Parts: sequence; C-alpha cells; structure tokens
Amino acid sequence: MKQLVEKHPLAIRWFHWVNFPVLSLMIWSGMWIYWANDVYRLGWGKTTLVKFFPQSFYAAFHVDHKLAQGMSWHFVLMWVFFLNGLLYVGYTAFSGEWRYLLPTRHSFKEAVLVTLHDLGLYKKPLPVRKFNGAQQIAYTSVVIMGLGSVLTGLAIYKPTQFGWLTQLLGGYEFARIIHFALTIGYVLFFVVHITQVVRAGWNNFRAMVAGFEIVEIEPATHKLEAGPTSLPAADESLSSQ
Repeated sequence: MKQLVEKHPLAIRWFHWVNFPVLSLMIWSGMWIYWANDVYRLGWGKTTLVKFFPQSFYAAFHVDHKLAQGMSWHFVLMWVFFLNGLLYVGYTAFSGEWRYLLPTRHSFKEAVLVTLHDLGLYKKPLPVRKFNGAQQIAYTSVVIMGLGSVLTGLAIYKPTQFGWLTQLLGGYEFARIIHFALTIGYVLFFVVHITQVVRAGWNNFRAMVAGFEIVEIEPATHKLEAGPTSLPAADESLSSQ
C-alpha cells in the first residue's frame, strides 16, 4: 500500500534551492577571477598532465577578461552563500534536523556498504532511513567545506586586514590553494549528487520540491517498507553486518 509522507521541511527545501544556484554562480564567477592568475596544474617539474584551464576553455566559454565583473559577482554572492549557510546550520540545530544529518560511529561503515551497493557489489538491502551514512558524511562535509571557503576567501580577499587569518591558514598562497581545492570538491559533489538524484528517480526529487514522498506501507502491520523514517539516521544493526 502506498502512502504520502513528509520527508523534507519547507526550510530545508528553501535552503537547498537557494544554495544550489548561488554556489553554482559563485563557482562560475570564481572562474572569471581565476583566469587572471591561473597557476594551478597537475604534474611535476616542467611536465604538465592537467592544467586548470587551457586558453581554449576560457575562449570557448567566454571566461577571459572578466576579472572586475567576476570579483563583483563573487563578493555579492558570498554574502548570500554565507547567510544562507548560517541560517541552515541554525535551523538544523534548533529544529532537531541535525539528528538525521550528523554522522555517527555507524555512518562510515554504512557509507562503505552504500558505495558497494551502488556498484552492485553488496546485495543485502540497506537500512531504510531518511539519510544513509554516505549522505550524512557528504552533507556534513559540504557544510564544513562552506565554512572553509568563507574563511579562505576572506584570507585571500583581504590578506592585510585579515592578516591573522591568512597566516593561520598557512599564508596567502596556501589559503588560495585550499580555496581552489574546495571549489573542485563542490564540483565533484555536484556530479555525484545529481547522478544519485537521477538514479533515485522522480519520487526522491519530488520530495525536495514538494516535501513529500510516496512510500510503501505493509497493509497488515502498517510497517514502513521503503522510504524515509522518523528515526535518526544511525542504526546499530550495522554493527552486526
């Protein structure tokens, strides 16, 4: 028997749908800034395996010669990103949503099982809950990454005014490396997250839009067979697997 149940509160959906385009635009405007001093590459000595980014990339996407425009957009969006993240953390803390999101001692083992399950290497059914261990780790990591981006961003934006912060982060150059690495982390998160959303199907996507999800209920016992639960997203049953 199918039943409609609430999964994501309005506030969580609001923070999600504000953060996604804001962070995307910040990454894009950051590309305009990075063009002016694109020093990073993967390689050794004079050998370059991957350069971030070739001139053909800048030309194809018209990213070049937009330093001032990129800085303007980046610093305006930074406030939206920061305030939205601050409100999100405050809401999860006071509403109790943190119980579903924070990793526990079982989350890391479950994350491995979830990964193996997605790869088809683990056949047993996973525990039914609102957020699995992999999601807990990923979503909590993004919050920490957001804080890191704000701090490193301030350190490289105002290295004199925030000299203490710049030095605390290892100096201007190292703070910039961390800032760039976090940006790559966001892009990888987007790729995995969107892939998982597509893989999960319309029901999961609808829950983040409308807040409700269709779940399977056992008619005789009214026990939840599939879908979100009201229980915290940690389960000691994992310790026996």
